[in-house]
Amino acid sequence: QVQLVESGGGLVQAGGSLRLSCAASGSVFSINAMGWYRQAPGKQRELVADITNGGNTIYADSVKGRFTISRDNAKNTVYLQMNSLKPEDTAVYYCNSLGTRRYWGQGTQVTVSS
Repeated sequence: QVQLVESGGGLVQAGGSLRLSCAASGSVFSINAMGWYRQAPGKQRELVADITNGGNTIYADSVKGRFTISRDNAKNTVYLQMNSLKPEDTAVYYCNSLGTRRYWGQGTQVTVSS
């Protein structure tokens, strides 16, 4: 099994920045990719960004140019740097790992005030 622990959420004004972190433990050797999803009230969970072991990344169109995903393989940690935040970025952000199966973190709240 893989355990994922997120940190770094909070309240920020529009235009501000936050950095989310997600530390993986357990069967980390089984992980092929890690990423971030988010879920706003009344909406479905959606992919924000994903990064493979090799460093390949994908981003949702809504965050391209504002968010950057990175990964420290030595620390089994993935980061999401979020800049130029907008109120519509408000959501619970979930860390995700994908290997032989998918695992989820507990989620961290990000609130962007206008």
